[in-house]
This record gives sequence, structure tokens and C-alpha cells, in this order.
Amino acid sequence: MSLKSAPYRTHTCGELRQMHIGETVKLSGWVHRKRDHGDLVFIDLRDHYGLTQCVIEQGRDGFKIAETLRNESVITVTGVVRARGPEAVNDKMPTGDIEIQLDTVFVQSFVESLPLQVNSHAEFPEETRLSYRFLDLRREKLHQNIILRSQIISSIRRRMIDQGFMEFQTPILTSSSPEGARDFLVPSRIHPGHFYALPQAPQQFKQLLMVAGFDRYFQIAPCFRDEDARADRSPGEFYQLDFEMSFATQEDVFAAIEPVLTGVFNEFANGRAISSYPYPRITFHDAMLKYGCDKPDLRNPILISDVSEIFRDSDFGVFAKAVEKGGVVRAIPAPNASKQPRSFFEKLNNWAQGLGLPGLGYIVFEGQDAKGPIAKFLNAEQLQALKQAAGLGDGDAVFFVCDKADKAAKVAGQARTRIGQDLDLIEQNTFKFCWVVDFPMYELNEETGKIDFSHNPFSMPQGGLHALENQDPLTIKAYQYDIVCNGIELSSGAIRNHLPEVMYKAFDIVGYDKADVEAKFGGLLNAFKYGAPPHGGCAPGIDRIVMLLADEPNLREIIAFPLNQQAQDLLMGAPSAVDPERLKEVHLQIKMPLKATEKAAGG
Repeated sequence: MSLKSAPYRTHTCGELRQMHIGETVKLSGWVHRKRDHGDLVFIDLRDHYGLTQCVIEQGRDGFKIAETLRNESVITVTGVVRARGPEAVNDKMPTGDIEIQLDTVFVQSFVESLPLQVNSHAEFPEETRLSYRFLDLRREKLHQNIILRSQIISSIRRRMIDQGFMEFQTPILTSSSPEGARDFLVPSRIHPGHFYALPQAPQQFKQLLMVAGFDRYFQIAPCFRDEDARADRSPGEFYQLDFEMSFATQEDVFAAIEPVLTGVFNEFANGRAISSYPYPRITFHDAMLKYGCDKPDLRNPILISDVSEIFRDSDFGVFAKAVEKGGVVRAIPAPNASKQPRSFFEKLNNWAQGLGLPGLGYIVFEGQDAKGPIAKFLNAEQLQALKQAAGLGDGDAVFFVCDKADKAAKVAGQARTRIGQDLDLIEQNTFKFCWVVDFPMYELNEETGKIDFSHNPFSMPQGGLHALENQDPLTIKAYQYDIVCNGIELSSGAIRNHLPEVMYKAFDIVGYDKADVEAKFGGLLNAFKYGAPPHGGCAPGIDRIVMLLADEPNLREIIAFPLNQQAQDLLMGAPSAVDPERLKEVHLQIKMPLKATEKAAGG
């Protein structure tokens, strides 16, 4: 491209190499860094594509302008590409062999005092970063994360199409649905007193697409849930790879998505290892027992075991009485922990006490000896049974948690993670996937004493209508499954309940009568009466996939414009108050809670 036909640039700031030496070029970008040497001014010019070093000498047309430039000024420069001297070559920059000897400098945009430095790796407060996100996004690490996000989504889209899926869009304005979180509601102007809901997921619509005969659907779908922020969950909105398949079993769903995920992770793993597919299948029951959670991190080799029966008739009264009353004892091995100093055991005990437990009892096996505060309460036969049940060898230690099953599983899982970290057992630079399957269809709500759906209410129960009519609901499993990677849940999915009579019964168990089901899910239910194929799907989280591949612990580092922990957009000022006339149009009046009224008044 000639200079005359290029008002802003003939090349990008990441493009020039030795082959361009001697050419006259024009570049545009931001002043990344300026170094004034008196008779020479060096400018590192940055755009989306990279950095190029520019230099201008005193006496050149643009020298006086170059002297006055602030970092992040937007400029257009012209000059000749020349080789850097041997001592000035920068091997860390793709353009490090060359520089531009400038003739002219034109300022496209001046800069005020910067609230954060773009060319610095220094940490800045989150409030500053989010208020000036457009500056934060110029910083190299975050900029590359957002590029990575785009590349990952493109790769996913390509791989899904190659698997025979077609991309369709589903509505954003829809009706409220019991997905397990609060909806964002949108008041209707033309239907006073009625509200749309933003979709928590395209659940019903993707099922309707299957009823419509499209066979394989996918979408990079925006989802909206009015829930609190977490490090791995953005408040307000998130994106997922939503897909659905007709005439599909659970194994068909697994076979469709495993090559996509493995391929994407291999493409962007940057040298890290990826577990091959088919991924291990772990039942929900085994996950809670062996890993202490339904999101097992397979990089940690420690497996929890149930040793309740060993303690039932033991002399350790605390555990024996608890087991007699329905409690359980979980054993968490600590391989080769006999070599650890006493402080290792003390720190774990203090950690447990920090959780509100009396402590974390343990036994250490050294040769024929068993040491520790619990060892003396077990006889030789019981100690041998313990070693066998927990897979212990000489030199290993074992820690214990005793409580009701659910609480014991949770604490044992946390202890497993803590011990794995303290002993440096967790495998690094690898991604390990698994499926968690056979989730319970129902669970008991401890607060209300009523039976609730434990997962997705649209799932097909294992055993179908016969199971719903003849089994204890709390024993019924569903065709529900999660994809987990390195202890992070990427996705939930299920084979769907496509039979009206099964759906009526499934909802009846949790207290919805036939009229309730028809009122809430009439569109979907009606469709099922006109020939619905068996179908199922899944919805891996885009944000969490990018977070893993970018090696970022917080989702806000891989989202261009995230909300803060209080679900506020500090850049745009959302949420914000609305003009009374606008409220009147949608037939709403604001009745502020007392605390909010006092806060607004400065009380």
C-alpha cells in the first residue's frame, strides 16, 4: 500500500521485519513508552498487532511534537525502516531487528493524565481497572486474554459445525423458568403488570428445536442469572456452548462433545498435557465418597475412603458413638507424611479448627508402629483393616473426618485438597477431564422438609414412569451429567424428559399439580404431545473454558466488560435509577426498602 493511499498506515505495528528495511512506511498507534535522550526521542508505538520502536532525531519535522507526547497519545508517523545495531536488537520483540527512523509525527488524539499505566505490570485497584476498563484492556495480558477468548470461541464453533451441529439463536425475552436461580425480569409496556424474563439458559427453546426436527443444534448462548458473584462465576450474565441432539443416548452426547473439548484444549494448551477421551465416568455417589465433592480434581491422587465400620466397635468412643447414631468416618490418606515435621500436622489441625471442627485426628504408620492421637484406640486387626481400606503403606499418614454423611464429605473433600497442596501432590501443567454421572433426581430440602429437584427438572429419570410411581423419590437417579476439568464444573447436561405423562409425575412429586405444570411449561409440554424425539444435550461454560486455558483464577480477567462483585458496571454506571416517566410507561412504581432509603438519604 502506498503512502498516498494510506491515510493512517501502510503496515501494522507488529508486521515489519528485516525484509522491509529501506522501505518508507506509515504506522498508527498508541505511544506505549517514550524515552527522551535530548537530541533523540525513542517511541515504542503499539497497536492491536504489536510494538515497533521508532526514533526521531533533532531537526526532523516531527521532533518538537515527539518531545511533548504523553504515553497513550494516538499518533500517525512516517519514516524509513532500518536495521537496529547489533547491541540494540531485542530478541523478545517480533519486530526487534528493526526500527523506524521517523520524518513526521502527527497527533491523532491527545491524552489526559492516566488513572492507570498501560505499559506497567503493576497491580491497580479493581475499582480503577473496571472504571477505566478501556485502558485496562490495552494492557498486554488482559488484551491477549480477550483475543484468546475470541480464538477459543471460533475454534469451538468450527468444531461443532464439523460434528454436524447447526447454529441457531433463541429468544432473549422469554418467560420465567425454575432453573434454580433468580431471573432478571423485564416489565412489559404493552402488557401492564406482566414481565418477560431474561433466559437463565435456552433450555426449553433448544428442546423445542429438537421437536421441530432440527436434530443437532448449538449456540454460543448468553445466559442471565440474578445471583452473587464468585471467582468462577460472573454476576448477571455468562456464556455457554449450548447444544442439543435428537435420538441421542447419554453416551452419544459424550461422544459428540469430547472431541470438541479435547481439540480446543489441545489447540490452546500451550504445551500443557490434556487427558484423552473417552473421559472417565464417575458416579455422583463415588465422587462424593472418594473426592468429597461432585467436582473431582483428578490431578490430586488422594482418594477418600469410608472407614465407619472399622470405628463402630473401636475403643475410640467419639467416633464409635457417632457411627452408632448414623454418622460416618472418612479417611483421607497423606502419602509419605511420616517424613513431614510436626508442624505439618499442627497446621492441618489448626486449619480444621478454623472450619469449626474440634480438630483433624490422624494416624501415622512407620514400619510396624502406628502413632498419633487416635492410634492407641485401635487394635492390630483394626489398624490393618484401616491400612487396607484406605490404601495405606508404611510411611503414610491418614486423617479422619467424622460427621453426618453430607458434612463429612464436604470437609473430607476440603482436607483432600489441602493435603494434596501441602504435600505438593497435585499434578501441574495438565488438564484432566471426567464426567460425573447418575445424579439423584431429587433431594430433601433440609429447611422445608420437602422434596425438591436436585438438578435439572427437565431430565429423564432412570427407570422412567415406573421408577417415579414405585420408588422412593430419594433413590431415583436421573440421566444427568456434569463435565469437570481440574475440579471446575464446565457443564451440566441431561437426557431430557420428552414424555408428558412422565413430566406430570416428575413435577407432581415436588408439589406441582397438572395445572401448575401446564401453566409454567405449557409451550414445551404441548409440543411434546405432537411427536417429540428422545433428546439430550449439555452446555459447557465458555467463560470457565477460557479461564482454564488462560490460567486465570478469576473470570473478570477473561471478560471484556465484567461487572464487579456487587454486580455493578463501573464504566457505564449500571444499574442506575430510571426517570419516573420511563417507569410510568412500564406501569411501575418504586417502593424502596427502608435500609436503601436511609442510604440514599445519607443516613
